[in-house]
Amino acid sequence: MADSSVSFLLDKLSSLLQEEVNLQRGVREDVQHIKDELERHKAILMKADSMEDAIDEYSIRLVDHQQGNKYQQGNKYSFIHRMVFGLKTLGARRRIASDIQGIKSKVEVLSNERPIISGVGSGSSQRLSSRLDSQGDALLLEEADLVGIEQPKKQVCDLLFKDESNRAVISIYGMGGLGKTTLAKQVYDDPKVKKRFRIHAWVNLSQSYKMEELLKYLFQQLHSVIGKPVPEAVGTMKIEKVKESIKNLLQGSRYLIVLDNVWHVNVWDAVRLALPNNNRGSRVMITTRNRDIASYSCAGFGKNFHLEFLPEQEAWSLFCRKTFQGNSCPPHLEEVCRKILKLCGGLPLAIVAVSGALATRGTSNIEEWQIVCRSFGSEIDGNDKLEDMKKVLSLSFNELPYYLKSCLLYLSMFPGRHAIEHMRLIRLWIAEGFVNGEDGKTLEEVADSYLKELLNRSFLHVVEKTSDGRMKTCRMHDLLREIVSFKSKDQNFATIAGDQELVWPERVRRLSVINSSYDVLRQNKTRFKLRSLLMFAFPDSLNLFSLHELCSYTGVKLLRVLDLKDSPLEDFPAEIVNLYLLKYLSLKNTKVKSIPGSIKKLQNLETLNLKHTYVTELPVEIAELKRLRHLLVYRYEIESYAHFHLRHGFKVAAPIGNMLSLQKLCFIEVDQGSGALMVELGKLTQLRRLGIRKMRKEDGPALCSAIEKMIHLRSLSITAINEDEIIDIHNISKPPQYLQQLYLSGRLEKFPQWINSLKNLFRVFLKWSRLKEDPLQYLQNLPNLRHLEFLQVYIGETLHFKADGFPNLKVLGLDDLKGLNSMTIEEGAMQGLKKLVIQRCGSFKIVPLGIEHLTKLKTIEFFDMPDELITALRPNGGEDYWRVQHVPTVYSTYWRDGGWDVYSLETFGERVTDSNHSTAKRTLEPPTLWKV
Repeated sequence: MADSSVSFLLDKLSSLLQEEVNLQRGVREDVQHIKDELERHKAILMKADSMEDAIDEYSIRLVDHQQGNKYQQGNKYSFIHRMVFGLKTLGARRRIASDIQGIKSKVEVLSNERPIISGVGSGSSQRLSSRLDSQGDALLLEEADLVGIEQPKKQVCDLLFKDESNRAVISIYGMGGLGKTTLAKQVYDDPKVKKRFRIHAWVNLSQSYKMEELLKYLFQQLHSVIGKPVPEAVGTMKIEKVKESIKNLLQGSRYLIVLDNVWHVNVWDAVRLALPNNNRGSRVMITTRNRDIASYSCAGFGKNFHLEFLPEQEAWSLFCRKTFQGNSCPPHLEEVCRKILKLCGGLPLAIVAVSGALATRGTSNIEEWQIVCRSFGSEIDGNDKLEDMKKVLSLSFNELPYYLKSCLLYLSMFPGRHAIEHMRLIRLWIAEGFVNGEDGKTLEEVADSYLKELLNRSFLHVVEKTSDGRMKTCRMHDLLREIVSFKSKDQNFATIAGDQELVWPERVRRLSVINSSYDVLRQNKTRFKLRSLLMFAFPDSLNLFSLHELCSYTGVKLLRVLDLKDSPLEDFPAEIVNLYLLKYLSLKNTKVKSIPGSIKKLQNLETLNLKHTYVTELPVEIAELKRLRHLLVYRYEIESYAHFHLRHGFKVAAPIGNMLSLQKLCFIEVDQGSGALMVELGKLTQLRRLGIRKMRKEDGPALCSAIEKMIHLRSLSITAINEDEIIDIHNISKPPQYLQQLYLSGRLEKFPQWINSLKNLFRVFLKWSRLKEDPLQYLQNLPNLRHLEFLQVYIGETLHFKADGFPNLKVLGLDDLKGLNSMTIEEGAMQGLKKLVIQRCGSFKIVPLGIEHLTKLKTIEFFDMPDELITALRPNGGEDYWRVQHVPTVYSTYWRDGGWDVYSLETFGERVTDSNHSTAKRTLEPPTLWKV
């Protein structure tokens, strides 16, 4: 990945030139020369990795040099000691100059040997697109290969036949290999479609990457369908003339145009101007792998059609038909075949290709099939029958812009089927230097846009969402991950040390250790030039883990990323503080109890993740980490049977106001005499997320003043020192207008009026408020509020949801409102509510009036609620069952003998169990309040 390596290298050189260091004469000029040359030859540089090694080693020597100067200035030893140290320093400086001169020579040689290249990038990519994708998916997946095609075909046909006079666009989008082209072709060739749209044309965009040629091809097709000769002058027509001619040709007709494999929005921008909106019910059908293109082309009139993966049973039917020539799977092969099928992940192209390869194997030897299952990746790489599938999936990768390729390759470092945390990935990308700065955006915001782009291009899919609909975790499709892993290995981007035999590359720059023996690392340490080290340790490898030794290896000194989540650490490894270039350090879910003051040596650190460790206090020296952006120190513990989470934060006596780069600070504990802390917090104007614990009433005014200065704040969590303590946060005259999440735990004397001015709020959790007035009146007009939870918030007897209130609310949770005995929901209130959870409201015995108006409600969950309420809702005679009969899932749960008993109201109050007599359908817990 020369392009991303060079980008990162240029950033390093820029920083180096800005450093105020005492370099040997001529070195600064050489560094500047290298930077200038790299800028000029960035597009063709192929040796960036080795040069990056030298630059990083140079940076480390500079740090040693700077620290040596400090040592010499403060040394109280003899003149002889100082002279010896000076000679060593001089030698180091000469080595630095020699290294830089060597790099300069290499760059000059590269410049002199540079071939003349024109059109590097997009043109070559498009030629590759044309070469690989000229067949289209249609030749790889025929109708017989697509089980269940009739239903999506009918849905698309219905959209075409819809009684709508405007020209409308139907965009079929999804991952490569799903059969988008095949589906569109079946629709296009249907006699009823041809009869309705007598003027029709199909354009596979891979036939031409020049817009002028594409439009001329469409012009020729239309003449062929109409039966008119193509004008001879078409060959010399300018592009605007071609558009005008197409428009005139279509103006009086109902037409259907299919644009197959649209890769860029500019294609639609150009073509749409040639397609008249003639109010005759014309249609345009587009197939694309990119959701953004699908949505963009449908803006105005039209509809997206997302082609999904095959359901399990349909996938199994297709697999057996192709593997066993229409016969059923032999019983002794069913288990291994289902495992192989799972790796195909419901992707029709993968199932057809893999089953076609398996069809050549005998069915008697089960061991042969098990070997295929175990070595699925190498099987893909070495099987000619799978070559077409590889090309289709690789094409999506080849078409990626350069800034996304490194980001995608990085995902190969995570274990297969591993759900990758959204923010973890963003911080890792930033630390690696993959994210380019953009005006007006933080690096995190840019990285988030990268992630969304990969989602929209169907490289990733969401595994888990937050309650308000945001992505929480994601992963790659299994088969696509194999393709990306091949790319990563081929380019020596990353090395995966797993439980299988590994051929180690000459140099290891990014290393992922997945359930592997530490001896493997020890044996290959001479290959290390590590930038990233991710450890995925499991119990059977704990006794072989030795980070102390690992950090002592010379090839580990260049680390930028060290992710030791879940590792069996009890003490902070002292060697880590010597990794001067480290930007990302995660000790999440370890047993580390303290952080040494020497952490101040990590001057490049941007992320320090100590979540779910036993660290409760940070050293004063933490404030010296001026580049730190994310400081996360807290853990949860189960407080009671209701699974409320108690958060332990951290204390610090440092002047944290010096850490001006901080964007996330969670969760800092307020100590006695907290006035100074509040002043320090007010200096952190770049904060996006702030979490405070153990607040006292007297801290309120100073905190309000600090919050007013945090104009970029997106998430605010404040917890009182105990549930009876008042949190005084009423005097915020200028609240952060971008605030999206608000968590308040503590007594409120009255509802803070400033909250109802926050139009961007989408999540509000209130706890222990004990308000006398109905809080809904202050929240119901928030336009973007999607998730609302109350715990001991209101001591009144009734809650009133007014018409048109809470227009976008999706989740509502009410807990431990002891005085509440009734609820009224007016028609038009909470029109989008999908989930309602009510628990431990002992006086609430009457079904909410108007609950029948919540027509989009999918789930109602009751926890420890009165029998009178539950009885009234049961289908076998419950007087109020009619109010909730439209809701697909209604549960009542009770705490019994140290566990949850779950009853489904749909099954007449029977206990929901599986064959093992345990809670079934899904894991049910009360709302995980306060787990931010």
